[in-house]
Amino acid sequence: MDLTTGQLLVATPLTGDAFERSVVLVLHHDEDGAHGLILNQPLDATVDAVLPQWQPFVTDPGVLFRGGPVGTDTAMGLVSVPGHDPSDPPLGTQLLFGGIGLVDLDAPAPLVVPELAAFRIYIGYAGWGAGQLDGEIRRGAWYVVSREAGDAFHDDTRDLWRDVLIRQRSSLSLVTTFSENPELN
Repeated sequence: MDLTTGQLLVATPLTGDAFERSVVLVLHHDEDGAHGLILNQPLDATVDAVLPQWQPFVTDPGVLFRGGPVGTDTAMGLVSVPGHDPSDPPLGTQLLFGGIGLVDLDAPAPLVVPELAAFRIYIGYAGWGAGQLDGEIRRGAWYVVSREAGDAFHDDTRDLWRDVLIRQRSSLSLVTTFSENPELN
C-alpha cells in the first residue's frame, strides 16, 4: 500500500477538465497504478434510474455520483462501516481502510444495508497507470491531504473542495481564495 491510499487528492486550481476542483478518495495505489473516486461530482440522475433496489438506502442527496472518467459503464458502491473488524467485513462488502469499503452491488440490498452507516453509488472511477499518479503529484497537479471521517459522505459536495483545503494548517487554505478562472489569479 502506498501512502496515498486512503488519502484525498485535491485538484490544484490549474487542474482542469474532468478533475476541475475535484476531491478524489484514493482507494488503492501501488507500483502498478492507482484508482479512486471523485467525491464531489453529483450527477443529475437518481440511483433509481440504474440500480432501483439500492435507491432507498443511499445517503443524501440520493443521486448517482461521477466517480471518474474511466469505466463509465460500471458502478461502484462506496460505504461507511465504522467499527467493523477488517478481517470480518459485513456480508457483501470489502473493507479498505478506516471504516470505508466497497459494496457488492449484485448482493441483495436487505442483507447488506443493516451494517452500513453511509452509502453512495459512483459511475466510473479515476484511474492511473504505473507511475502516472506519482508523476502528476510531482508536477503539482494534486495536493495530497489527510481524509477526515465525514469527507466521503460530505453533506454538501459542492463545498467539499473548499472545505478540505480551508481546514489545512498551511498555505493550502489560501488556495480557496483563488478565482475559478485561473486567468484572473
